[in-house]
Amino acid sequence: MSHPVPQPVKLADDITRQLGQLADHLSQLPAPQAAQVIARVLDPEDGVLGGVTHLVITGSHFAKSEAERGALPAEVWLALGRAANELHDISLDLDEHQDLLQDLGARPATTAAAKPVTPAPLVARRHR
Repeated sequence: MSHPVPQPVKLADDITRQLGQLADHLSQLPAPQAAQVIARVLDPEDGVLGGVTHLVITGSHFAKSEAERGALPAEVWLALGRAANELHDISLDLDEHQDLLQDLGARPATTAAAKPVTPAPLVARRHR
């Protein structure tokens, strides 16, 4: 007899499946709708990225406690802490573009499909 999957594990599996479905939908949406979805996903407060960041921070706190009592290697805690910091930094970088994505999502489809007068450079350097 197999063991039942605990509810939080099922929830994690369901969220992962739904994220895959969202990515599939996103690849087929017109630009304004895709921009709306991306803007919501990247919202640092209420979006998926903010939620994942919070989840990794919570996981880091768990790993710290477990590492302190010797149940996990300290490297696990350090890796989760590093991941939480990186996700937070990425959220801050992307938050700069939130308004642009929301504006693109609010435009009518004909305006959003118009070609820019001057092509934008596709390479941008991040300054740290």
